[in-house]
Amino acid sequence: MRRKTPQEKKRLSYLKDRRDDYGENAKSTRKNLPRSKAFARRTNRARESVALRAARGVPDEARAEAAEQRILRRRRQVKRKWADTTLAEYVEWKLERRASRENGRATRLDEALGRVQRRLGRPDR
Repeated sequence: MRRKTPQEKKRLSYLKDRRDDYGENAKSTRKNLPRSKAFARRTNRARESVALRAARGVPDEARAEAAEQRILRRRRQVKRKWADTTLAEYVEWKLERRASRENGRATRLDEALGRVQRRLGRPDR
């Protein structure tokens, strides 16, 4: 196995490292993901228990069928996760946003954006 050069390490870092682009505090994701999954599961359980309460009492085929249909009528809520943005995309976005805000120093920022793109092997825009 050969050693990686610093340039290769930087390129891999831009491609593999991720940044939170949802707009939350980075630490809050650790709490909010499990919380939102729990909320979805809790909602599903509550909806099913309300539907099953109607089928209580003496066993009746019609009431059991109606309760099952009521449960199956609505899709279960599921919390979906999505991947964060790659470091390269995040840095490009950050530099473009900064360039749009600071008109006087746009050339320095364009140079920085060009460096990022060259490290990734993309042609300059």
